[in-house]
Amino acid sequence: MFELFDEAPKAGPFSILTVCTGNICRSPLAASLLRRELRGLPVSVTSAGTRAMEGAPMDAPMRRIAEELDLHDATRHQARQITAEAVAEADLVLALAREHRRATVELVPRANRTAFTLREFARLVPHAAVDGFGADPGDAGARMRLAVTRAAQARGAAAPPDSPEDDEVVDPFGSSHEVYERSRAQLVPAVRTVAEFLRAAAAPAGAGSAEVRT
Repeated sequence: MFELFDEAPKAGPFSILTVCTGNICRSPLAASLLRRELRGLPVSVTSAGTRAMEGAPMDAPMRRIAEELDLHDATRHQARQITAEAVAEADLVLALAREHRRATVELVPRANRTAFTLREFARLVPHAAVDGFGADPGDAGARMRLAVTRAAQARGAAAPPDSPEDDEVVDPFGSSHEVYERSRAQLVPAVRTVAEFLRAAAAPAGAGSAEVRT
């Protein structure tokens, strides 16, 4: 597919897009948790699916997990299909599996620089220091965009995962309670690591830089 978007620098709020297959399990849970963890920052978070069940609500077992996490906006979720426009507008794309990242980059090739799997991004965080981001010119959104660039650069420094699947969140759709819990156990800590990294990057000069836990 041809890319129809220019390379103009982005400004304003920082935009995150989470992507899975049907947009009824993993990506809406990740998006909802990111919204809460990043509350108070100039950030917008949306989700989409590569084969979305358009208009469908969140899958019932995953909705129960969302409720256990006090993520009440999950009840309003409606699945939507990923588009090139949504990818191009995102400052950070967090795919739940490698196939979703591939689909994202096929839509917008330059998203190769801003698209990661969720667990890959969390794995790269220790190699993408945020010290001094607050001293850089620009607003919090600009500093978070710089953080994404640093994470992309860290791909060359970080050791690869033991298995490629270690960078993915298992798809629980239609599976047992145990698989849903495994998906949750992979997704939630990764989201919190990403959110803490972005919060540290967004902090203005003089606010201090907290250590990012992984």
